Amino acid sequence: MSDIRIEHAKKVYDGHTTVISDLSLVMPDGGLFTLLGPSGCGKTTLLRMIAGFNTIEGGDFYFGDTRINDMEPSKRNIGMVFQNYAIFPHLTVRDNVAFGLKQRKVPKDEMRQRTDEYLRLMQIDQFAERKPDQLSGGQQQRVALARALVINPDVLLMDEPLSNLDAKLRLEMRQVIREIQHRVGITTVYVTHDQEEAMAISDKIAVMNHGDIQQVGVPKELYHRPHNEFVATFIGKTNMMDAKLVHEGGHAALVLGGVSLPMPQLDGCASQDVRVSVRPEEFIKCPDGPIEATVIDSVYLGSSTDYFMSTGFAEKIQVTEESTFEENLRPGEKIRLRVNTSKINVFTADGARNLAEEVG
Repeated sequence: MSDIRIEHAKKVYDGHTTVISDLSLVMPDGGLFTLLGPSGCGKTTLLRMIAGFNTIEGGDFYFGDTRINDMEPSKRNIGMVFQNYAIFPHLTVRDNVAFGLKQRKVPKDEMRQRTDEYLRLMQIDQFAERKPDQLSGGQQQRVALARALVINPDVLLMDEPLSNLDAKLRLEMRQVIREIQHRVGITTVYVTHDQEEAMAISDKIAVMNHGDIQQVGVPKELYHRPHNEFVATFIGKTNMMDAKLVHEGGHAALVLGGVSLPMPQLDGCASQDVRVSVRPEEFIKCPDGPIEATVIDSVYLGSSTDYFMSTGFAEKIQVTEESTFEENLRPGEKIRLRVNTSKINVFTADGARNLAEEVG
């Protein structure tokens, strides 16, 4: 096992299209590290550079202390799980899982023992003699994962492995991947554009956009203290609003329309125009709350209900609360809200920086 260290990586296509200009990153040994971002942000390109499938136009890549830039993919001792499974249709499940061991000329007894171990670990031993077309999508993905792990790789790379599965199977398989990864303790790099998937499985996440790392952190850090507006809007749901940071009686406050919200945690920041992020669950119904809101619509989601409301400072905000047996708020109904100001994130007017980090 080993950590992955990337220093000043650069990727250029066709000699003039720069996808990644200067990227540095450390992925800890034994962790499940996710590259998360929108389509075209460079996350799969970076994964393929780690695997050796893409050339490297600048920078250095290391597995532990070993520089791998010029190392053939077959020499990097990686396991790879693809979006389309890439298992062989003419081979049985057992032969698919054993394929990498055969390529490495592992002795037959050891091959059988290791194959059986991972068939059991992935709970597909009962399908050992079946062909892939006799399996469900989730079972085929388990075969692909077993085949990648059975060779005891130093690094496991996973490129959008669940995107071809239906919603229920995705939930099931992301839990399987997390449990198996923690059990075997292999350094894993996981690529996805699905922020909920990333939050559910990852030890750490790197949020990417336009070939740059926007923030690296554990899921809770990214959700509660995003570095910038892009991360705030990409991770989970949020309400983004223009506001003014002012000082009243020596203390900071946010002015949203005609509403002033005390923000003593920002006392050290200068008065300025700002962008404010409030998660839907941080708007709270309160009879004497400072914000008057009018219900536009609601969406019942089982354990929670999303309300869409208009206020004096925003045409539409989203408010989430736990569902109850009581009747939902009706369109046109007026209520009052307060805000959990300890959970508000306040960014500079261009959305580039979180002011809480500058004074914290």
